[in-house]
Amino acid sequence: MNKLWLLVFAVVLVWSAINPADYFTWFLEVLPAIIGLLVLLATRKSFPLTPLVYALILIHCVILMVGGHYTYAEVPLFDWIRDSFGLARNNYDKVGHFAQGFIPAMVAREILIRKRVVLVRSWLAFLVVCFCLALSAFYELIEWAVALASGESAEAFLGTQGYVWDTQSDMGFALVGAVSALLLLGRWHDRQLRNAGFTS
Repeated sequence: MNKLWLLVFAVVLVWSAINPADYFTWFLEVLPAIIGLLVLLATRKSFPLTPLVYALILIHCVILMVGGHYTYAEVPLFDWIRDSFGLARNNYDKVGHFAQGFIPAMVAREILIRKRVVLVRSWLAFLVVCFCLALSAFYELIEWAVALASGESAEAFLGTQGYVWDTQSDMGFALVGAVSALLLLGRWHDRQLRNAGFTS
């Protein structure tokens, strides 16, 4: 994590906080990004990550902050995509849930490899995917709890847009994201781990 990373994070965070669609939704959506920033700052010396993982985390934070600014159901570009292609809903939330599998997969992979939690590589991908599915399910439980506690004010946070299978499809997108990350970035990630001296 460097100054450019922090600058991009700060600029997007400030932009997202200026006249968001709903401040309660904005807070709920950007809170994970802020918590992530604090964790990264606290561990930047004791457990620095590879540049690839830092970049992916920043992308995930930007996705969260854009969703917080507009609400996931009202991101303008995805309104245009919906209208142009005759879709039933704004699907920006599916981008967020794909990222919820894609980015945590690489974070989990790095931690498991560097901490030598998994000594048999054939188990690594399986455990990473299991972690991402557990994380996705946990997030859905949080959304459920917020909805119960907040009533109608949580509708923008949930972003279901009347889709009865929204929870299941969210977890499905996280699964696809996790598998995609492992297939597309595994070798690149391994090279960065070796180059940084984190693995032999």
